[in-house]
Amino acid sequence: MDPAAAACPIDTDHEQLVVSYDSDRGALWYRLNPSPRPCFNAPLLRELRHLQADLVRANRGARERGDTLPIRYAILASARADVFNLGGDLALFSQLIRRRDRGALLAYATACIDVLHPNAVGFDQSVTTISLVQGDALAGGFEAALSSHVVVAERQARFGLPEVLFNLIPGMGAYSFLSRRLGPAAVDHLILGGEMLTADEMLDLGLVDVVVDEGRGEAAVMDCLTRYERRRNAYTTLRRVRQLVHPITYDELIAVTTIWVDAALRLSPRDLRMIDRLVAAQDRAFGDPPAAEQAMRATG
Repeated sequence: MDPAAAACPIDTDHEQLVVSYDSDRGALWYRLNPSPRPCFNAPLLRELRHLQADLVRANRGARERGDTLPIRYAILASARADVFNLGGDLALFSQLIRRRDRGALLAYATACIDVLHPNAVGFDQSVTTISLVQGDALAGGFEAALSSHVVVAERQARFGLPEVLFNLIPGMGAYSFLSRRLGPAAVDHLILGGEMLTADEMLDLGLVDVVVDEGRGEAAVMDCLTRYERRRNAYTTLRRVRQLVHPITYDELIAVTTIWVDAALRLSPRDLRMIDRLVAAQDRAFGDPPAAEQAMRATG
């Protein structure tokens, strides 16, 4: 067993996550490794929820003992080099919409919020959350990346919200996260445009904090950890103030995703066929980078 993993204060045994722990920096790395498609399927969401619960328990226990928090940084990344995540489980969406199963669709959407909101608020444990995007972040993958306090991207990464291509908009946090960084017109343009953006374009918009060349992402995260540790009190206090002044609440995210569920149930047969084509394109492109661009092109 890897020494770093052995020292980890939480369970590292997962099927769709690759988890490691840097005890020197108090940094938990968890890399998305979903199967069969690189999307947020139900088993991945369950594993993420369990991992987050373990993190909270470990930190709460340390706080009660008066010890240093064992996990001060949580870094979300991907086990794949070409894809960060392609978003929601579109095959499941299509099935549930055709069955008119609002309850199951809302349950899935809620499960997404249940892992995104804790990340956005540092698990209420003064944890700095970081997303490292080295491949394509599409739809819910885009939302997951933006839910972190800090977004580091390698230059080859691309970001996109393609939901408008099948007559829908993103509903698991995109509007809330974007509206804290952009004005309403810019948010609407980004959501309704359905375009792929480069890492540098995201940096220009203020949606990515650091862009580095390919292969330099992990080193850039390490640099962030060193910089943040020197002024940890200032950074954590600033985030608390930001959450007070511009709060991202669980209730807001749930209210938005409920609107999204009702909108999804209004999709036409033509819209659903577009979703099916996108799922087929993801299946074909799974082993061929860049998967996200190929999948989006297939819907055109």
